[in-house]
Amino acid sequence: MTHDLLRLATAGSVDDGKSTLVGRLLYDTKSVLADQLDAVARVSEARGQAAPDLALLTDGLRAEREQGITIDVAYRYFSTANRSYVLADTPGHVQYTRNMVTGASTAELALILVDARHGVVEQTRRHLAVTGLLGVRHVAVAVNKMDLVGWDRGRYDAIVAEVRAVAARFDIDEVVAVPLSALLGDNVVDRSANTAWYDGPTLLEHLESVPVGTDPATQPLRFPVQVVLRPQSDPHRDYRGYAGRLAAGTVSVGDEVTVLPSGRTTTVVGIDLGQADGTVTTLENAFSPQSVTLRLADDIDVSRGDLIASTERPGHVTRSVSGMVCVVSERPIRPRDRVLLRAGTRTVRALVEEILDQLDIETVEYSRATSQLDLNDIGRVRIRLADDLPIDDYHELRRTGAFLLIDEADGATLAAGMADAPERYAGASI
Repeated sequence: MTHDLLRLATAGSVDDGKSTLVGRLLYDTKSVLADQLDAVARVSEARGQAAPDLALLTDGLRAEREQGITIDVAYRYFSTANRSYVLADTPGHVQYTRNMVTGASTAELALILVDARHGVVEQTRRHLAVTGLLGVRHVAVAVNKMDLVGWDRGRYDAIVAEVRAVAARFDIDEVVAVPLSALLGDNVVDRSANTAWYDGPTLLEHLESVPVGTDPATQPLRFPVQVVLRPQSDPHRDYRGYAGRLAAGTVSVGDEVTVLPSGRTTTVVGIDLGQADGTVTTLENAFSPQSVTLRLADDIDVSRGDLIASTERPGHVTRSVSGMVCVVSERPIRPRDRVLLRAGTRTVRALVEEILDQLDIETVEYSRATSQLDLNDIGRVRIRLADDLPIDDYHELRRTGAFLLIDEADGATLAAGMADAPERYAGASI
């Protein structure tokens, strides 16, 4: 039986109980090995704790265990009878906002924790901002530690109302909130007798039912070329294939496609799929996110970094990109900085032309930025490119609308970005 796969990312402020909640999910879905549970029980007993500390199941680094916080993105895998899960467990400290960007970049659902005692805090707003900017489709809010506020429905309703108000500022429409206690297990997997007033799903019930995936048939073809294959052996002397991973859409033999940025149009005459044993299977069609090799009818100039796209909806080629960025480096982003911009498999030289605005997490307002964006800052920039770049609106096609800003001197990643609807720019090279 083939299971659906849900990729989700967790986020919460320090001491919200996120590690305990993730540990509870692993424990209650029987995704913990016996020796792991024994080790947790021994450590918990040594600390004088009567019950196993489930947070120890997830805080795997020694530094994390000693500090009692999560400091790195860790990927956890578990499954139920209905669905498999890849969970990106991200840190809660403000200085690790960049880690959340990494964890949430491929997620379809964000699981955001709120401590019922403290309500919505700055980190909650930051996590909702990142979630919205990254285009994560579904948000689940775990209002945790409800046992410490006496399972007060009024407190829960007030928190949910504030979360929804903040989420709406970042175009997040779907928010499902669950009152729970990760420590006791109430409403995580099993329904709680303490919340007779709550008629929604448990957390796991929601994770089991939330829609996953995007139908590739509804998306335009996007195929970033990773490598050009031209074997030298005699039987394959005339072979030319373009290998990569379908970022969006479907492709079939006989489809007319456009190669960007050149704009040349041709037809797909073959689709090859490599097998683990070294053999090759010929396909009639392929769909995202398969990795395949395309063969084209015409001997046109196609190289790594080019994009093979739907002729009907080819997208845009531009020399100017504007979009939101999250700074992930100690080096700030400033106007007139010369950088490299990488989108898909294509890298071009670029100039940070202007910082358009900066997001104030505390007020959830955009304000005119000053002179730079520092580590973990979120703001919108305009970038001028030295060469043509095919790029999409991130909120329509995440994989081909995302980009990185890279230090051209040492190759370090400076910022992760999400492109707005592309602009056409006719400027000369930098």
